[in-house]
Amino acid sequence: MLLSLSIWLPIVCGGLLLAFGRDENAGAVRWLALVGAIVSFLVTLPLISGFDTTTAAMQFVEKASWIERFNINYHLGVDGISMWFVPLTAFISIIVVVAAWEVIDTRVHQYMGAFLILSGLMVGVFSALDGMLFYVFFEATLIPMYIIIGVWGGPRRVYAAFKFFLYTLAGSLLMLIALLYLYSQSASFDIQAWHRLPLPLSAQTLLFFAFFAAFSVKVPMWPVHTWLPDAHVEAPTGGSVVLAAIMLKLGAYGFLRFSLPIAPDAAREYAWFMITLSLIGVIYIGLVAMVQRDMKKLVAYSSVAHMGFVTLGFFIFNELGVSGAIVQMISHGFVSGAMFLCIGVLYDRVHSREIADYGGVVNTMPKFAAFAVLFGMANCGLPATAGFVGEWMVILGAVAHNFWIGLLAATALIFGAAYTLWMIKRVYFGPVSNDNVRTLTDINAREFAMLAVLAIAVMWMGVYPKPFTDVMHQSVTELLKHVAVSKIQ
Repeated sequence: MLLSLSIWLPIVCGGLLLAFGRDENAGAVRWLALVGAIVSFLVTLPLISGFDTTTAAMQFVEKASWIERFNINYHLGVDGISMWFVPLTAFISIIVVVAAWEVIDTRVHQYMGAFLILSGLMVGVFSALDGMLFYVFFEATLIPMYIIIGVWGGPRRVYAAFKFFLYTLAGSLLMLIALLYLYSQSASFDIQAWHRLPLPLSAQTLLFFAFFAAFSVKVPMWPVHTWLPDAHVEAPTGGSVVLAAIMLKLGAYGFLRFSLPIAPDAAREYAWFMITLSLIGVIYIGLVAMVQRDMKKLVAYSSVAHMGFVTLGFFIFNELGVSGAIVQMISHGFVSGAMFLCIGVLYDRVHSREIADYGGVVNTMPKFAAFAVLFGMANCGLPATAGFVGEWMVILGAVAHNFWIGLLAATALIFGAAYTLWMIKRVYFGPVSNDNVRTLTDINAREFAMLAVLAIAVMWMGVYPKPFTDVMHQSVTELLKHVAVSKIQ
């Protein structure tokens, strides 16, 4: 029942807000949304305390017949690969509700309701063990995010929302064809049964690239990343946080749950292709980030580069690489979410995201600047922060796989430090450069609490990542054993 509660509690709460909330009772709506988000998070905590780290088997499994004629089941479960993303999703939802407390003052019930529903749907993606159930949750997440960008976004919000929706929907249609083919071969939508299904290389190749079309857009990988900067720039702060912290991970998770175990021979055959695209994403997008003038766009391109480390780690096929990539997914959720929140704090005061409109913020907002610099350091991969652990593991795994691949991946850390530190220098340090900055007021108690919680998470994961790696160890080992065995018969 825990996984069902994690999915349906926020969805039901969001639905109630949509049905009964009004702008006249916005205060009550905010409190109800916060209570709903907190309760939804508390429900996920027993998953952490009750998780057995000694097995790779699915845990907290729930199964009930859904569409019996086609053997489609309501089938849920988590393993070491997916478990941490359930509480992470619920945690980020609390942050988003708090972040919007004073900023969103129109259609508050719709805004809060959309985020709570989105939170439940994303948990459903990470928990689904039935292919059709996964597809329903995967596609359903597009609707609330499309509305969030299109209604509460910036001046070009409709363009950004359409681009986001069309890019991600187009790739997913090929995935649907792949799912139907697998059903025709197995008479089941059971994802774990598909893992054991023998397939010729030709079929595996077509399946691999069908899944690639869906998941690479969602990550997003170069060259299908162009929707992300537009979506981030136009989305409200909460939309950018959820997009970076959780929604990008849905695509990366898909590679681990579908591409690698269902088509292992094709995955090994085309690993060079995935590694090449990942390295281009890490290096080229890092260079693109350097020339950005808009803070949000810079962090958006930074997200593409950091997710390049994730896909690189998956396809070097060793435990350091895959575990490091999953750690990177979790840490990126904290760090990128925090960076977008910091940009949101400045935007709420100055109504500009242009780097040139700031300078010397530390002089007027010392508490805020301390948090912003910490998150910037984590984005650079500074040791003892969450950003270091995953990237370092992926680079070590890449070196073990091929020294030159590891060297190229390591150069990206230099670019990451360059664009992040340059932004920090121009925005936060130096003398106060204009009247906008001179009149700024430091963060209030709500903003301080929100950033402090994220700072604790970033430092805790950087100093003591063992709970995260222990949970995923058995599942990653089992996945790599599975991928190493041919399914061609």
